[in-house]
Amino acid sequence: MGLDDKISNKAEEFSGKAKEAAGDATDNESLQAEGAGDQASAGAKQAGEHVKDAAKDIKDGFSGK
Repeated sequence: MGLDDKISNKAEEFSGKAKEAAGDATDNESLQAEGAGDQASAGAKQAGEHVKDAAKDIKDGFSGK
């Protein structure tokens, strides 16, 4: 996938960290959980991007690019 997707995933991860930190600071368990969930979602998307990148690298290796 493109750079835009990678940037979006990182932004989601940082947003999740900020929500979790705000939840910690205010003892808001719901906000903490939402932040942790956002981080997990971003991590899963990033893992998918890594798999796609690896598959592309393998494909390019076979085609001689």
